[in-house]
Amino acid sequence: MAQPPSTLLPRIIAVPSALLEWITITLMVLLTVVVTIAVLARLAGQSFSWYDEVAAIMLAWITYYGSALAALHRRHIGFDTVLLKLPHRFRLAALLAGETVVLLFFILMARAGFQVLEVLQGDNLISLTWVPVQFTQSVIPIGALLFILCQILSLPNYWRLTMAGISLEHAEIEEEVETELEKNKDRI
Repeated sequence: MAQPPSTLLPRIIAVPSALLEWITITLMVLLTVVVTIAVLARLAGQSFSWYDEVAAIMLAWITYYGSALAALHRRHIGFDTVLLKLPHRFRLAALLAGETVVLLFFILMARAGFQVLEVLQGDNLISLTWVPVQFTQSVIPIGALLFILCQILSLPNYWRLTMAGISLEHAEIEEEVETELEKNKDRI
């Protein structure tokens, strides 16, 4: 028996969500370790030549993977309030127009990223000459493709909520307010 789509999509979304969370957290921990070791080494009078370059690359990777994770959960800056003020039939058109612009941007970004990788073929990092620049810059097309995938996976739920007149921003704010009220109910 096939599962209803309403329960299947969240289960599908859980896989890239967990993977992107794991990647992002791992990168953040590694960046913290690299910077801490570099600071301690500098304090000891032994500065590493590679840490600036590696830390900058890791920060870019955190940005791209974290951005895809945010897209999957629709946590980027949005204009739900403006969208919900539109009449229902214009809301549909505005939502589709906005999604189309975002997807086209990331399609172009992925394409440009692949072109950049071709140009960088044979180049290596300055401080770690055994690391290909193509590897470090592969995050551009990979991040763009992940963003596209996450945007598409999150679209059905966003569509349903928007058409029902529910704002993700307002729901998140109300949830936070309720949590804070519950935590502080003894003080009132």
